[in-house]
Amino acid sequence: MSRYRPPSPKSSPYITPEGASKMRAELHQLWKVERPQVTQIVHEAAKNGDRSENGDYIYGKRRLREIDSRVRYLTKRIENATIVEDKPRDPSKVFFAAWVTVEDQDSITEQTFRLVGADEIDAKLNWISIDSPMARALLGKSVDDEVIVKTPAGERCFIVLEIKY
Repeated sequence: MSRYRPPSPKSSPYITPEGASKMRAELHQLWKVERPQVTQIVHEAAKNGDRSENGDYIYGKRRLREIDSRVRYLTKRIENATIVEDKPRDPSKVFFAAWVTVEDQDSITEQTFRLVGADEIDAKLNWISIDSPMARALLGKSVDDEVIVKTPAGERCFIVLEIKY
């Protein structure tokens, strides 16, 4: 059995202005605040001699690798991101950054989602990725349209009740 995993599909480059500012803030925090602190800890630990048994040195170097990896990721995402600031020309249809209220036909329950970029997903706020099956099914729909979403449990039917931007 091999350890090969196929690469995950590329996510959409779209991001909201709030998401872009959060990513920039995280990048600043990592690069200007955390990394200098960890570098100082590693520097001090390296002065103590035997690095093979020096916990501060080992864990500091590991944390530096994690920070550098995240900084590279954030830098690439920010460079390639398309910040969507404008409302769509037709606000009566579902597009990126929309708040969409749907009714589940099976359980007669209402749910509200916001369609956001892959880096902004937040289950607590009901923010779902624009690449998710639910969001893909909702794109371009209007109020009172029926939406069929393929889920692992089977197909589910929703009706669009409200669209806000």
